[in-house]
Amino acid sequence: MARKRLERSREYKHIEEEGNHYWMSYSDLMSALLFVFAWLLMINMFNNEKEIEAKNEVIEDIIGLKTEIIKELRETFEDSDIQMTIDSQTGAISFSSGVLFEYNSAEISDEGKENLRKFVPKYMEVLLSERFRPHISQVIIEGHTDTQGEYLYNLELSHNRSFAVVQEVLSEDFPLEDSNGHLRDILTSNGRSYSDPIKDADGNIDDDASRRVEFKFRLKDEEMFEEIQELVADNE
Repeated sequence: MARKRLERSREYKHIEEEGNHYWMSYSDLMSALLFVFAWLLMINMFNNEKEIEAKNEVIEDIIGLKTEIIKELRETFEDSDIQMTIDSQTGAISFSSGVLFEYNSAEISDEGKENLRKFVPKYMEVLLSERFRPHISQVIIEGHTDTQGEYLYNLELSHNRSFAVVQEVLSEDFPLEDSNGHLRDILTSNGRSYSDPIKDADGNIDDDASRRVEFKFRLKDEEMFEEIQELVADNE
């Protein structure tokens, strides 16, 4: 009888030891999984921080460079007798359509041609300077109309006006040297119809101000940043 009790005691002890080994192994496994999870979380947070830092650096570079260009443009045209406005945020230079065109016309007036000859060489001298030229991706001539008439008619008018400016600037007798064809590679035109009207302080559309031609520039870093944003949006 005593022998049987001893054998049962040993059997229970063996089962208990096996159970303890099992639970110790399970606990070790859970600890390892938690460690791996925490490690992966830390790596992900680190990568996100690096990505945010990289984006912030790109944004700071864009803002800094644009600020320099806008300052240079303001100083260049500070005493200009041509009616124009320079956007302090984007650097876009806007001319009322009357500065270049007669009303409802896409043919540049004689006065408009003279204004372009005064303005464009100085404008390109800034953008295509040794300091800024490597960063310029595009120079865009953009036409806008008032809200009178049909959208498609105004789209054609705005496009024809911007294209007429590009033709004039790239013509052989225009006083602007482009021997290496760099300007031809970056200069383009765009017609916006009345999709981006100008509004007064009360929020009402100002048709006179809306009829305009704008000179805009884009930086290579801007395009890169937009591509980064698109990639991030696609992965979300």
